[in-house]
Amino acid sequence: MELVEKPYAKAFIAYASKRPEVLCLSADLTSSCEVDRFRDQYPRQFLSCGMAEQNMLSFAAGLAMEGFRPFIHTFGVFLYRRPLDQLINSIAYPNRKVRLMGFLPGITTPGGVTHQAIDDIAILRAVPNMTLLETGDATEVETVLPVADAVDGPVYVRVLRGQVPRLFSTPFRFNDIRCVREGRDVLIVTAGITTEEAMRATAALEAKGLSVRHLHVGTLKPFNREQFLDHLASVRLGVISLENHTIVGGLGSILAELMADAGVGRPLVRLGLKDTFAHGASKPYLMTKYGLDAMALVRAAEKLAGQALGITQDELLAVRLEAVHSASKAEAL
Repeated sequence: MELVEKPYAKAFIAYASKRPEVLCLSADLTSSCEVDRFRDQYPRQFLSCGMAEQNMLSFAAGLAMEGFRPFIHTFGVFLYRRPLDQLINSIAYPNRKVRLMGFLPGITTPGGVTHQAIDDIAILRAVPNMTLLETGDATEVETVLPVADAVDGPVYVRVLRGQVPRLFSTPFRFNDIRCVREGRDVLIVTAGITTEEAMRATAALEAKGLSVRHLHVGTLKPFNREQFLDHLASVRLGVISLENHTIVGGLGSILAELMADAGVGRPLVRLGLKDTFAHGASKPYLMTKYGLDAMALVRAAEKLAGQALGITQDELLAVRLEAVHSASKAEAL
């Protein structure tokens, strides 16, 4: 599997450097959000706002009123918890074209509870006018900028950083669900980093004779109801969601709401954080501990199928090994 080094850093320079109306805002996490090279090369388009996210969001709303297109860069958790009032009243309510680029989504940081955006989808999809996007691989990180910038209103994007695997050959498309694998027994729906885990699990399940249909979701709000329900109608056993987020209010909740609204009575298994905070540790460790990995998906599929398939961890070892800490950021923040 190809690993791409800092795809966002290159993509943002390529996109913003050709558009002087695009402004890069940062809250003292410039290098951590991979826009330090842009700052150095295009200082007239860069604004350092300090550790003052509430002020930064209101400032960005004012810039948007004046015709600029502000892209805010910080960790996802700092975009919606403390500054939620500014996000709602200065950006969402007046429908300003502010792009909120949230790094370290879910448990992709060892920083513990204070740095983990595990409830951002639940909170922000309840805010009117908000659009929610999530990147799942290097290709989507490279191509999400024009998609987000084309939205007529505020956008929150879950962005992957550092070494990012390339899973897809086609660009991010707004409100289009990717069908990663066709199948007729079980439907698996994933987003973000869980898609890579699902790709490992589906190969093992298929080898044992269980046919799996796998969908990857990049646009969480709006959500393509028709595409999802069409795929659900094509499988016989039910659906499993796997998300880098609490199961309360995230991808699994979206699917449950769509199924209930459509009157579809099918089994649904939701995998993700079970209404709990996650402690700080490496991403692979946390994904295993909290059941966000390929083995959790296998067990859920076995439950739906009503049979044990005998798949072991050794069979899922087509696993990308990665260091807990990068050389450039020993604390991984």
